[in-house]
Amino acid sequence: MADVAGGPPQASGFLNRADSGRAAGTAPTLETVVVSYHCRELLAHCLESLRRYRPSEPMLVHVVDNDSRDGTVEMVREEFPEVRLHALDWNAGFSRANNLVLRNATAKYVLLLNPDAEVREGVLDDMLGLMEERPEIGVSGCRLEQSDGTFDHAAKRSFPTPLSALAHFTGIGRRGKAGAALAQYRAPAVGEFDTGEVDAVNGAFMLARRDAVTDVGLLDEGYWLYMEDLDWCRRFHQAAWKVLYHGSVTALHKKGGTAGKHRRLKQNVAFHQGMARFYRKFDSGERPLVDGAVYGAIGVKLAGSALRSSVGRVRRPRV
Repeated sequence: MADVAGGPPQASGFLNRADSGRAAGTAPTLETVVVSYHCRELLAHCLESLRRYRPSEPMLVHVVDNDSRDGTVEMVREEFPEVRLHALDWNAGFSRANNLVLRNATAKYVLLLNPDAEVREGVLDDMLGLMEERPEIGVSGCRLEQSDGTFDHAAKRSFPTPLSALAHFTGIGRRGKAGAALAQYRAPAVGEFDTGEVDAVNGAFMLARRDAVTDVGLLDEGYWLYMEDLDWCRRFHQAAWKVLYHGSVTALHKKGGTAGKHRRLKQNVAFHQGMARFYRKFDSGERPLVDGAVYGAIGVKLAGSALRSSVGRVRRPRV
């Protein structure tokens, strides 16, 4: 691993505007972490949005690149020299790459931001203001809008039950007339444009209080990709920190932009292993028959998902 760009935290990472009129070396209030892998163009748009809509408080931006080898490192060096770049020589996955920064962060707040996400005007100031007003909040997320303008329902979630997970993945729980028990995974008690406590927010945009992170611990590196955000939120709750969804402000989430519409086998396996790990950590052990059914259902879902992804990639039109 090599840290290939940026100086000490006080000297890089979009501090220039916020430091106007202040002494050089002002410490950041916010450290933003973006983990990239084979998504150079998406990352460029993400970083440009952070540059354009940076908060009024000092912000340091980190990019951790998981050995993309697609020109990402060179692009960040040349086009965003103010960013602290960490270029890894292997694909560490999401949790380990974020933890590389979280472990040494000194700012009061840290933001995990996907490279397929873009902030909009006022979002960061609004979210930071909310965290300042409510010190009991450990982590928060904003409304996420997909490229087609529709709401990304994963922006707010409830911890899955076997029933709600089955309903969600079969599509029954996503229907407008689905009952509360079936739609539970989407946290229907909090409206799309409302602000309220939820079980979990999405890892595409997670604003955390560093004191809470110190209390809760880093992301679980047993997850290579997927489900680590749900796990983290569960641990925030266990440590008595609030998790808040704030629907008054919106960030763009080009969902699937990094993984693609059809997951590759390794990604599919990681997703379903993450589901099994989450269930095993927090919900298994008291009902062996239910546990067996859950693991069996995850295995069946993996087989179906892998098959659909393989067919989808074969049928994908060539450009």
